[in-house]
Amino acid sequence: MAKPVLVTSAGGGRQGKTGRHVSEMLLAQGVPVRAFVHQIDERSERLRALGADIVQGDFLDIRSVQRAVEGTSAIYFAYPVQDGLMDATAAMAIAARQAGVSRLVNLVMLQSSPDAPTPRMRQNYLSEQVFEWAGIGAVHIRATVFYENLGAMVRQSLPAQGAVRLPWGGENTVLPLISAEDVARVATGLLTSPQLVAGSAYPLIGVTISLKEIIATFARVLGKNVRYEEISDEEWRRDALARGYNAHAIEHLSSLWRAIRGAAIDPNDIRYAVSDTIEQIGGARPKTLEAFVREGQGGLLAKSA
Repeated sequence: MAKPVLVTSAGGGRQGKTGRHVSEMLLAQGVPVRAFVHQIDERSERLRALGADIVQGDFLDIRSVQRAVEGTSAIYFAYPVQDGLMDATAAMAIAARQAGVSRLVNLVMLQSSPDAPTPRMRQNYLSEQVFEWAGIGAVHIRATVFYENLGAMVRQSLPAQGAVRLPWGGENTVLPLISAEDVARVATGLLTSPQLVAGSAYPLIGVTISLKEIIATFARVLGKNVRYEEISDEEWRRDALARGYNAHAIEHLSSLWRAIRGAAIDPNDIRYAVSDTIEQIGGARPKTLEAFVREGQGGLLAKSA
């Protein structure tokens, strides 16, 4: 019997649920999955019903990580945007090395370097180095901002206040975005590929789009006037804190918004081109923002009526 693939964050969190998507995609291909979840609930039970082996544990508890990794063939590592990334990386690297794992697909953010603009991105760089030093066949998916995160922020302000309220500068601000499902497709392709070059990195951008176009897309799909209101970083931070965002995520996102405003991204810049990898490895053309919004329009319409 084939060894299972360990998928972390398999229950799905608030940032994109790539772990859940990867689990479902692997199972659909007949690949055995061991789903590492923080708690047993309806999300884990849904994966169990699909055929996943469910393991409850904690990224920061090396004993539970070791139990989860033992006997697996490969790992999908997706740590949520919260404190603890380096501890979780070290625990997973140790466990994977001890278990003889030879493939780990590591989800990080688009810019991963010592001088990246947010503390989380700088931690991503360190995490990559630890996994490579461990000699476990690590490769890195560097994904930009998820459509899912954009959608969540639109739902937070549009229904109650009649506007998309974000600190993103003027309507000509350009952002690179991607669907979490496209990220999961690439991860699944890498986990099942016959060969990989350890240390490889795969930047993932599904679309490079202006704020004006984003607002127009929501207006077109929802069939109503949608306006944008620029707010200050401090106002956004206060609102995010009130909505339950953790301090680590708030600091990361605040720094990211400042960086995007200041970058003056040119949509024709090759550094922000749509990634061929999405189709070549993921097997499908990138999902458009309009397709994503249309898929979730019921919830948006109900909350913005």
